[in-house]
Amino acid sequence: MRKGSGFIGNKLWIFLLCGIFASVFALVIYKIKPPFINGIDQIASDARFKARGKVSPVTEVAIVAIDEKSVNELGRWPWSRATMAKLVKGLEPAKVVAFDIVFSEPETKERDRSLGDAVKKAGNIVMGYFLREEANKAPDPEAMNQLDRSKIKLVKMIEEVDSIPVPELPGIETNIPAVGKGAIGFGLFNIFPDENDGVIRKSQLVFLYEGELYPSLALESLKHYLKGDIVLNIASYGVDSLFINDKRLPVDEYGRFSLNFYGSGGTFPTYSAVDIIKGELPKEAIEGKIIFIGATEKGIYDLRVTPLDPIYPGVEVHATVAGNVLEGRFLTYDNRVIALDIFLMIFLPIGLCLALTWVHRTFISLAIFLSFLSFHILTNFYLFSSYNIIPSAVYPFLSLFLAYLLAEAYRNIVVESKGRYLKKAFALMVSPELVSEILKDPDRLKLGGEKREITTLFSDIRGFTTLSEKLSPEELVAILNEYLSPMTNIVLEEGGTLNKYIGDAIMVLCNAPLDLSDHPKKGCIIALRWVKELEKLNQEWKEKGHPPLGIGVGVNTGDAVIGNMGGDLRFEYTAIGDTVNLASRLEGMNKVYGTVIIATESTQKLVQNDFLFRELDMVRVKGKEKPVAIYELMDVLPGDAVKVEIAVSFSQALSLYKSRRFEEAKAGFDAILHKFPKDGPANLYVQRCEDYLKAPPSPDWDGVYVAKTK
Repeated sequence: MRKGSGFIGNKLWIFLLCGIFASVFALVIYKIKPPFINGIDQIASDARFKARGKVSPVTEVAIVAIDEKSVNELGRWPWSRATMAKLVKGLEPAKVVAFDIVFSEPETKERDRSLGDAVKKAGNIVMGYFLREEANKAPDPEAMNQLDRSKIKLVKMIEEVDSIPVPELPGIETNIPAVGKGAIGFGLFNIFPDENDGVIRKSQLVFLYEGELYPSLALESLKHYLKGDIVLNIASYGVDSLFINDKRLPVDEYGRFSLNFYGSGGTFPTYSAVDIIKGELPKEAIEGKIIFIGATEKGIYDLRVTPLDPIYPGVEVHATVAGNVLEGRFLTYDNRVIALDIFLMIFLPIGLCLALTWVHRTFISLAIFLSFLSFHILTNFYLFSSYNIIPSAVYPFLSLFLAYLLAEAYRNIVVESKGRYLKKAFALMVSPELVSEILKDPDRLKLGGEKREITTLFSDIRGFTTLSEKLSPEELVAILNEYLSPMTNIVLEEGGTLNKYIGDAIMVLCNAPLDLSDHPKKGCIIALRWVKELEKLNQEWKEKGHPPLGIGVGVNTGDAVIGNMGGDLRFEYTAIGDTVNLASRLEGMNKVYGTVIIATESTQKLVQNDFLFRELDMVRVKGKEKPVAIYELMDVLPGDAVKVEIAVSFSQALSLYKSRRFEEAKAGFDAILHKFPKDGPANLYVQRCEDYLKAPPSPDWDGVYVAKTK
């Protein structure tokens, strides 16, 4: 068995227990449904409506609005009965017209009778009325006789019932008999907001008054529109089911219907009442439809707060019920949805904890948690937007979040305590990146290595020994720290690994121990950024009176052996091999060529499309027989025009030099120096050309320069 597998096994069981505990806790809370958490769940459910946006309502439902336009043209509300009679007459083509208005006070006998006659003639009017929380004067017996036509008569008690938990209010505000005599039905338009936050999410379809059950305005209107009967089944716990003929309306035990809103106010086709009265609305706009008449003018203040609109016209609540029923667009929350909630409260936390068993980093565990959370949110929204299913949004999240907290608490307190010990033990000996790798796999602390392709950089400060003789130790250390800090930051920003400081020199590895797919490119970027950063530092030091510094950088790409090197008591992570040695040699060769950054051909070939290089020479470094092509790394493509010109001119002159045409080559290099007198490689080659003109090389000369020093 692999070392550490026993610990993983124990960790698996502990994480599994964390998930089970979170599930059980959430299920208990789900059963209790505390008001505070339930309120949060409702708010989360509201967000689904906002995320879904507007949905086109059914065409069979429309609204005739007592709106700003109508009030401006016809005068302030309420209007005269004669005006309302004209409105009723204009709505005769509709199949059902429901008034979200009550005519409870007489005007004049003649005007009241004219409106009543218009209602009777239309034969499609459902009058509205409402219940009061306080008992008022005794209702008119004739008006109550009219209401008897609409009370729910088909009521079936499927169990022994002591009481019915639907709203029962002591007062009633009816239409005067003269107006209501010709109505085909009557419906209550009381709307009850949620007690917690005052938001309208449900519509009450059934009411109690003096022991009798009465329908809401929307329910009564639907009864006549569908030409059916209302059938109500009552159980011991309340309303069991509600039907219009064979169409079942999903209501809870209190007789409440969950509203599946289509959008904010004005989503339904809405026509100004004044256009109906003046006969300016085409008959086709309302023919055969169910029309709800109500106020949308803000000054009349029949406005409600809904999940989608804080100033939602009350009349649209009744229209929403009608639209939902006719379309069958019901919000579903039944035993199947409850089972789904329970499944998610079990699956999500346990699945999360099992996934976190194999994770070692907080960032990754957070990403996994967010993935599970995203799955829950997207699934929840998909079921709502596609199938009108409304599973709980908060309770599964509660189980998931608790599981994450428990797992993270255990990992940080118990598991990562070992990691913190290792960090403390090795932080002063190796890089932070390597510590992280060790924490993933402690077996990497053993001696040994692996072969892989890396890009190695060496840099060294020019003339540092001379500088140290001119400055006090304190000044020298301060300058060195000011230099090393930004240089190190550049390495870490580009994903490299600072392997070690060697006095004022820096050794950097790219692609070890952390994988870096574009390591040759990153190595070149680090080298160029070092040069730019040193220019800024020199400017600052100049202002302080310190002498400027120069550096040389060697860059090489190739295979090397990387790993922990040393003895059993003391070792360090590093890289060894010709690739590393050659990079070190190149750093020193900058002195020969008067350059700052020299890279090998193996690096140049991999990134030649990203950077500006110029070939410098073929060299045979000390200790190696095979010559190596070396290049000066000048800039990032496209580079500045000056450097491009130098590179092109130098390449032409170097080609002449390799062809043993030393006189022409010297002229080419001199031309470069004439325009750029400080160009180091051109200076070097002018001298070489002069030497070969005086003493030509042997016939077998291959143009390779032999480096005599390291």
